[in-house]
Amino acid sequence: MSLLLFSNVTLAARADRLKLDDRASLWPRASATDKVDFSNRMGKAFVALAPGLDREYFLRCLEETANIGDTGVLTLQEMVKTCVSLQKPTGDE
Repeated sequence: MSLLLFSNVTLAARADRLKLDDRASLWPRASATDKVDFSNRMGKAFVALAPGLDREYFLRCLEETANIGDTGVLTLQEMVKTCVSLQKPTGDE
């Protein structure tokens, strides 16, 4: 299911937007507007999976992930997958 979401988000992306297949090294150099736009698209795509996977979560997680160390050959898609996997379940458990 997440691959389908990734595909839909990629197809909807304009050429001048950050895209899932862009290198993660672009994130630190991207404008605040581009970061918010990308995080908003990820939040819209994933919030149905978990309420915590919203724009604010992706913006914070991607920022932290990109600044932790060398992103090397990672793509933004791989960083998004990492953020999704790090999301802690919420609710009564």
